[in-house]
This record gives sequence, C-alpha cells and structure tokens, in this order.
Amino acid sequence: MDARRTTARARSERLLQLAIATGDVFVIGTATLLAAAMRFDVPVVPTSGDVNSIAVSLGPWILGVWMLANAMRGTYARPHLGVGTVEYARVLGAAGLTASLVGIASYLTKFELSRAFFVLLFSIGAPLLVVWRWSARRVVKNLRRRGHLLTKVLISGAQERVDEVAAVLRREKWLGYQILGALVPSARSVDATPGGVPVIGFTHETAQNALASEADLVLFAEGAFPSPVDFRRIAWDLEGHDVQMAVVPSLSDISSGRMAMRPVGGLPLVHVEPPQSLAASRGLKRAFDLVGATLALLLALPVMIVFALLTKLQDGGPVLFRQTRVGRDGQLFECLKFRSMVVDAEARLSSISHLNKNAGGVLFKAQNDPRVTKVGAFMRRFSIDELPQLVNVINGDMSLVGPRPALPAEVRRYETDVQRRLHVRPGLTGLWQVSGRSDLSWDDTVRLDLYYVDNWSIVQDLTILARTVKAVFASHGAY
Repeated sequence: MDARRTTARARSERLLQLAIATGDVFVIGTATLLAAAMRFDVPVVPTSGDVNSIAVSLGPWILGVWMLANAMRGTYARPHLGVGTVEYARVLGAAGLTASLVGIASYLTKFELSRAFFVLLFSIGAPLLVVWRWSARRVVKNLRRRGHLLTKVLISGAQERVDEVAAVLRREKWLGYQILGALVPSARSVDATPGGVPVIGFTHETAQNALASEADLVLFAEGAFPSPVDFRRIAWDLEGHDVQMAVVPSLSDISSGRMAMRPVGGLPLVHVEPPQSLAASRGLKRAFDLVGATLALLLALPVMIVFALLTKLQDGGPVLFRQTRVGRDGQLFECLKFRSMVVDAEARLSSISHLNKNAGGVLFKAQNDPRVTKVGAFMRRFSIDELPQLVNVINGDMSLVGPRPALPAEVRRYETDVQRRLHVRPGLTGLWQVSGRSDLSWDDTVRLDLYYVDNWSIVQDLTILARTVKAVFASHGAY
C-alpha cells in the first residue's frame, strides 16, 4: 500500500515540476525570439553580425545553459515551488548565472554576439520567467483550495502546540496541507485536542502512525519528543519511506530573512536577527515613501478630482473627512479621506452600535452601515476614499505600507504588546489590508501588524503594494 501511495504522490509532484520546466522552456524560447526581433529597437547598443542566424544557432545552447542553471539553483525544488520568495530569488539568480556564463564564453571565444540581442534576451527573459512562475502559483493555489495537490500532515506534540500549528495550516489553505490528525505525548486516551484536531495516536509511535495513516509529512511541534535521541530514532524508523519530516520551532511570526541555521558541533542553532522596527522608521523607508507617494499622487489626481466633485454634488457636504489618528510614537495627526458617509455620521454612531461585528475588539465594523452614501460605498469598495492619505505620506505622518492608523480611543484600550504597532508610521496599506481588510478579527489584525513591525524590509513593502492592487480590485472585506 505504501509503495502505491508513494508512486501516486511522486507522480503528481513530478508532473508539477515537469509543467513548470516546460513553461520555462517556452518562456526562454519566446524571449530569444523577441530579442532577435527587437534588436534594432535598442539604438544605444549597436548590433553586430547576422543576429537572426546567431539566434538560431546559439538559441538552443542558451536555452540548455539557462535550464541547467535553473536546475542547479534549485528552482524546481519541491519545498519552494509555490511558497515564499525563495523561488523567485532563485529564478533571478539562475538568469544572472546564465548571463554571466554566456558573456564570459563569448569573450573567451571572441564570438561576435550582438550586445543588443544579449541585453534584450535577459531583460525580457528574466521578468517573463518571474511572471510565469507567479501565474503558475495562482493555478497551484487554486488547485489546492479545491482539494488537489494536497500534502497529508500529521502534527505531533503537546495538544496546545498542535492546535496552534493546525490553526495556521487551516487559515492558509492555499499551502495545501490536509491535517490527518494529531499525535500527543499523553498516555491518557483522548479523542481530539481542544482545538478539534482528532488524536490518532501517541508520539512514541510516530513512525507506525505515519505509515498507517499514509501521511506525507510529520510536523513535530513542542512536546513531540523528550530528547534529540528520540527524534533521531523516529528519523531512522521512517528511513526508506516517502514521509517528510519538519520541526516547528518555538518561534512564531518571525520572517525567514531574520533566521539563519548555523550548526555548532552537531547542534542546529537558529540565529535570529533583532526586530526591524528601527529600520522601518529610518531614511531608506522614508525616501521610498516620498518617491512612491509623489508618483502615485500624480497618477491618481484625475480620479481624485472626479470623486471630489461627485462627493460635493451628492449632498453639498465637505469633500474631505478629517479625523485625528495616532501616528508613530503616539503622535497625533489629521488623517485625510474622501467623505464616504453622511455629514452627521458621528452623531448616528450610538444608534447603530448593535450592527458592530467586532463587539469584543476595539474597532467598530458594520458590513451594512446605513451611514455610508452611494458614492461612498463605491469609493470604499475600491479604496478610493483613502487616496488623500497620499498627502499624509508626503507630509511624513504616514507611510505607504504600515500598520492601520488607529484612533486615540482605540490606542487607550491597547494592551502592552499591541503598543508596539506605534513604533512605526501607520500605513496607507499593509498586511491587514491584503489579508482580508474588515473581514479580519481584531486578533488577526494585531498579529499581522506586529509581524510587519518586527520583520520589515523593502522587498516586503513592494510585495504588499503589489498585493494591494489585487486586494482592491477583488474588494474582499471592503466595507
């Protein structure tokens, strides 16, 4: 039975890798043809020789070297396909390696390779490969949400830790983990953990339970084994079987960029870099905000003028809604938005308190708020009402990306840990917006904001801005 399962699972993974590799071949071939066709459109880089014949003769060699570089850089490795930024980094690294090899080979052999063709080939090919991988991820994620390409998982450890890990896997369904059950250390028989994960066995029988349940992966959380020797024995028992193992460290909400594995005398030490909240409030991010907000404001100005007129013509009230919010280090500032509610919205708040979806949190959320105007509902759906906050970003009160700007009344109710959100400027967008917006619970909003504060990077800001475009047009949680 195990052999048949292994064959079926391996076949699906090989098909996925083959599909990705086939797409890479098509993209690189297309880039080669485009580079040959567009070579005269680069006037600052002169062409040399018969580029068409060079492209035909050299193209297959470049394709072969590029695909070999992809394989060597691990762009088809199973753990990184469809998850995280490592795959993209390796794809770009393989493109750089190929460019270096082609350039060095041309120089050493004195081959007259057209510089225009060379520049265009990698300028077109590398971005196209990233776009292709991104598109493939969308397909894989949709398949996983529909129950395909799933990884069957057993979670081993103390019941509380099992529930914590299970909550993450259930929340991030696109990862494709199907939870089969839990293995707990207690000798007392229980049917399920407090979080509802069925208990199918005990940790001291991990290998037997993994094989019997046909698991693809065993996640070891805290409490899964009493000593390193026990874990080593489990690994020995699973040797020769197609069952992967992963250890969940007693760390949470720390990005991979802040962690580095450094073995010392056989002891795997995970070094964790300090939080990045100070870096998230200094010059580089500020310069990024200034340039980005200025460009965005110039592009958005026609749209802003149209909706400013529509808001004014609707009821004759003010165009802008000004509200005091709490910025970095608790400083107050006037947050600007297009007015999306009736003029006396604040006075009506007490009469609709029963509509609050977040009675246990510090935010007021009502999915069908009667105070929202027709123009305001449209602006909220596509976040147009927040465009004036670009002025706040230019003024230095806000950032393009950051935690949600909070009201003073909300901040007064913050617990100690939540105060850390105020270490950086609030953002026009953030992890909270691209992860669900108003559909998020208060706890999830706090968790995402604290993750951002501690793990800031320019790459993460760019990723969030790209995801914001999708979130805005999808309109999930916008009300």
